[in-house]
Amino acid sequence: MTEDNEDFFDEELLDSNNIDIDEENKGLYEHFNITVDKNQEPLRIDKFLLIFRQNSSRNKISQTCRAGNVVVNGTPVKQNYRVKPGDQISVLLAHPPRENVIIPQDIPINIVYEDDDLVVVDKEPGMVVHPGFGNWDGTLVNALAFHFAKNGEKSDLDRVGLVHRIDKDTSGLLVIAKNEYALSFLAKQFFDRKTKRLYWAFVWGNVQDDEGTIRGHIGRHPKNRMQMSVYEDGSHGKHAVTHYKVLERFRYMTWVECKLETGRTHQIRAHFKHIGHTLFNDERYEGHTPLRGVNLPKYKHFIKNVFEILPRHALHAHTLGFIHPTTKQELYFESPMPQDMADAVKKWRNYLEN
Repeated sequence: MTEDNEDFFDEELLDSNNIDIDEENKGLYEHFNITVDKNQEPLRIDKFLLIFRQNSSRNKISQTCRAGNVVVNGTPVKQNYRVKPGDQISVLLAHPPRENVIIPQDIPINIVYEDDDLVVVDKEPGMVVHPGFGNWDGTLVNALAFHFAKNGEKSDLDRVGLVHRIDKDTSGLLVIAKNEYALSFLAKQFFDRKTKRLYWAFVWGNVQDDEGTIRGHIGRHPKNRMQMSVYEDGSHGKHAVTHYKVLERFRYMTWVECKLETGRTHQIRAHFKHIGHTLFNDERYEGHTPLRGVNLPKYKHFIKNVFEILPRHALHAHTLGFIHPTTKQELYFESPMPQDMADAVKKWRNYLEN
């Protein structure tokens, strides 16, 4: 794990059956398959699964079944289903990260929606999502633990129910579950990639096409282990697809909207660097220096000022849509451009006009 606690995991999948779990959510889900032994006597599936996952709980298994995340021979089953010899069982378990004991902390957070099942937060840039190496407190999870305790929230979760994550310096929308059923139900949508998410990014250079798709396996960089690289020949990494649309051009920088077909670690950052358009001020991917080939003193001074306005990589989780676990209605949220990115846009427009 990196020094700023971005979700930077090794390539190995967490499951034993090579299920393609998106790296951005590794550690939040566990997917496993079981073939029931030919000598197995009939047994309720919730009891049966506890034999295989003794660190789980009867309630967790029950809510996982309720959410449709326990499938036998291709069909979701309830917790009272009795397993039979030869049954093919597939299970998706959702669980919050467990790096350490969560200490509630009174940290301001922007909650845009909340009910008995979930909370949607518009995360500020610079806030780590959950505790980990180098960031044991001051995180979004610490803030949420305080918020729930202050409001007398009681939950069957023993941790704050993270469903997905974004990097420390990425701003924007996140949904957090407040009970086991909501966690399981929402986790399935992210696992199946059925949520509606769009990102806004500023990238260096003038992107040639108004719309496009970037394809290429993403895996660890062979020399710089803090970066991800793109392998077009598929020799390393995992399949990754990013769709983009240009929203505005600033001659030396382009504002793009991105839709991810997959969710690989640093996918937008690695894909755009691969096509020669690194994210603006993305230090890890060498986007923190002025665009090469432009040597005008006025331009370099201008870029220095913009870096001061926007002192992080320019990436924002703009939209989030999903089906509510209880009402089964679609919820859809949009986060406005954060102030630092908005100020940068204003400065670019003024620069080009003058």
